[in-house]
Amino acid sequence: MTTKIGVLVMSYGTPESLEGVEAYYTHIRRGHAPSPEQLKELKDRYEAIVGGVFPLRENTNRQVEALQAALNNGHAGEKVEFVCYQGLKHARPFIEDGVEAMAKDGITHGVGIVLAPHYSVMSVGTYIKRAKEKAEASGIEMAFVESYHLHPELIEVLSRRVSAKLDLFEEAGAVREDVRVLFSAHSLPERILSMGDPYRDQLLATSEAVAKQAGVRNWQFTWQSAGRTSEPWLGPDILETMHELSEAQVKYVLVAPVGFVSDHLEVLYDLDIEAQALASELDMRLMRIDSLNSDPAYMSVLSDVVRTAAGQFKVSQS
Repeated sequence: MTTKIGVLVMSYGTPESLEGVEAYYTHIRRGHAPSPEQLKELKDRYEAIVGGVFPLRENTNRQVEALQAALNNGHAGEKVEFVCYQGLKHARPFIEDGVEAMAKDGITHGVGIVLAPHYSVMSVGTYIKRAKEKAEASGIEMAFVESYHLHPELIEVLSRRVSAKLDLFEEAGAVREDVRVLFSAHSLPERILSMGDPYRDQLLATSEAVAKQAGVRNWQFTWQSAGRTSEPWLGPDILETMHELSEAQVKYVLVAPVGFVSDHLEVLYDLDIEAQALASELDMRLMRIDSLNSDPAYMSVLSDVVRTAAGQFKVSQS
């Protein structure tokens, strides 16, 4: 008899269409509707991305499908089947919807994983909290993957992406060692530092490991996509960093947004449009590494950590 283990694949979420942007933004703002100016700015950002909103949602769907395939392929004879469910923080299907779908399918054991390699109580921690509460109410025993920021396959696939773009700089006539590699991630409020939160240290550890494997010495870490609130956020922001590099006569910059695993607004707009526009103003050549998206190597990372987490369930034994 085959036992099914549910896998709740969690991510931030994105609206399904431009018509859904206001409801999405309202949810992010905890029920407070955005002003007309704020709504227009966000819609303009989505419209600036070629193809609009839809590729962002479709990309997450592909990741969930690819992970389910990776979890079940090549394991003939195993008594366990992994079934993936999507759970989004700010859009449907919400995290609670994903857990509820598991329960309706009769699943009693599940693993939760967020499509983000680095843990913070303000990010991954909030996903886990919501999923855990719903799972307990639904009679599902859940295990969670908190982080996988130093998984060897993750470091390998990221370092290959860095090396591939450095090759392109060289082909265009740049000296490889002159290219400044900027590792980046989504900023969070500064108060996480006083909380002893591991987010910053995990990001620096990933960056150092990737740089070492790719043979990069000329690198630094920066932040991006900070929220617009009254409290201070972790910095410097990548745009500020680019100004500083320009003043230091740095002409070639490669951005490696290791805090993100897929193409979405913070990558396709904040980097590909906003940062690129500044690079043009500064007469700077800027590229970024390709996102992981549903790359088989990334799916292998996720599959490995999910299977490890599921190992605590007796039902997962073949």
